[in-house]
Amino acid sequence: MPAHDFRMPRLYVDAPLAAGGELALDRDQANYLLNVLRLKRGEEVLLFNGADGEWRARLAGQGKRAAVELLRREREQPGAGDLHFLFAPLKHARLDYMVQKAVEMGVSHIQPVITRHTQVARVNLERMRANVIEAAQQCGILALPAVAEPLDFARAVTDDGRLLIFCDERADVQDPLAALKAAPRLPLSLLIGPEGGFADDERAMLLRRGHVARIALGPRILRADTAAVAALAVVQAVLGDWR
Repeated sequence: MPAHDFRMPRLYVDAPLAAGGELALDRDQANYLLNVLRLKRGEEVLLFNGADGEWRARLAGQGKRAAVELLRREREQPGAGDLHFLFAPLKHARLDYMVQKAVEMGVSHIQPVITRHTQVARVNLERMRANVIEAAQQCGILALPAVAEPLDFARAVTDDGRLLIFCDERADVQDPLAALKAAPRLPLSLLIGPEGGFADDERAMLLRRGHVARIALGPRILRADTAAVAALAVVQAVLGDWR
């Protein structure tokens, strides 16, 4: 499979991709390619839709009739990953950052979870999806993770046969690598709690659940968005697709 070309502009499109096809660009896409990047008719871009791989295309129009002609597939669509990311939503920019980093780290499912100490009352799913697309465009990612409606804590942590890994500074085993190496080999879910931490009854509910791994993230207290990146790196290195 060819390596990703990071020099060529890359665009997500919500349409099927096939050789010989032509796609009209919407206003925002046309503005980005023609006015921001200042591309001209005949110049090439890369397109992906999360299902049909990555395609090379040529600009075929200008202004209100801006379109692209599909030339050939550059990369096949990879198989879907299987790492679920559960988290208590944060505010604004920090949530944007966390979602983007989760996409870069290879999650396949993004699940907001409303805990006792969650500080955000409303979750903007469209903004989260926009951050998913932005991260995928910038990093050459082809498989877009699903963004799910928020769940309350009890529903989110119901035993579904997956290994649920959660971060807790009170973990008995302080070495996260050792804790994960001892965990059963099952499909993975990672849960990051709120800035105020898990409530005592929530922690007890997690520890009663089957298929659970409790990990610490070192001697320092991390902000939730930092903890997400650190935990995803550890999980991918020990049990995920970094191996």
